[in-house]
Amino acid sequence: MAPRGPRNPWLGGLLNNTRHEEFREYVTARERVLMRTALQLTGDRADAEDLLQAALAKTYLAWDRIQDRAAMDGYVRRAMVNTQISWWRRRKLEIYPTDELPDSPVDDHTRRSELHDALRRALRRLPERQRLAVILRYYEDMPEAEIAEALGISVGTVKSTVSRAMAKLREDTGLGTDFKIPPQLPER
Repeated sequence: MAPRGPRNPWLGGLLNNTRHEEFREYVTARERVLMRTALQLTGDRADAEDLLQAALAKTYLAWDRIQDRAAMDGYVRRAMVNTQISWWRRRKLEIYPTDELPDSPVDDHTRRSELHDALRRALRRLPERQRLAVILRYYEDMPEAEIAEALGISVGTVKSTVSRAMAKLREDTGLGTDFKIPPQLPER
């Protein structure tokens, strides 16, 4: 009778079920955070999904060689950066300069950068515990139970702290002063 278990499509052999399960659990737990990194690298959701998939495939192949499981996020991020650079170089060869300008405007990231700066200043105006709770919840995408454990408070306290912080951010007049929303142009 042949041995059972998942097959490694790249190497042709059987995978150790424990390692396969470890990798699956890692991806399940860290998928959102890694996807955010991929989105920052690519700026496009479809490209980010492709980039994350490619980096996870490389990580899967190297899973047994990575000794420090705490550094796994760094390994995946490095794989994403290297893959993105490789894709960028390949695309760069496909683009040739012309005398004609493109019809569509190029996205200016200045407004996005201004918004991030204004939001950073608004977060600094929050009390420390509220700021930490908001950052862990919305930037690090941690569940409330993990935030409670990290901050040494109850889940209910996390919920109320985040709620109060979000209310303060909504009422923050400094945020409106820091970042003015331009008037909408009339539709044609």
